Amino acid sequence: MSESTTRVSDQAVDERLKSMPGWERQGGEIAKTYKFKNYYETIAFVNAIAWLAHQSDHHPDLEVGYNKCRVRYSTHSVGGLSEKDLDSAAEVEQLM
Repeated sequence: MSESTTRVSDQAVDERLKSMPGWERQGGEIAKTYKFKNYYETIAFVNAIAWLAHQSDHHPDLEVGYNKCRVRYSTHSVGGLSEKDLDSAAEVEQLM
């Protein structure tokens, strides 16, 4: 396995999340809900995430509503969180 798909420790996750406001660890994943003014803005955000996911070949679970989107990352192959999850979440933050 490459470093990006190696499971990271809970301590390492907690340390990285300190610099990512709103992201929280829930079991074996990290998640954040983003809020928007309307459906158009929400879908534009979702499309931007889709592009990032395609580029990195690492895909989040998305829950999409009219004016919100919940983004969740985990790496199924390691049964928890990897650096790729944390890096991908940081890239999503850059969209805002």
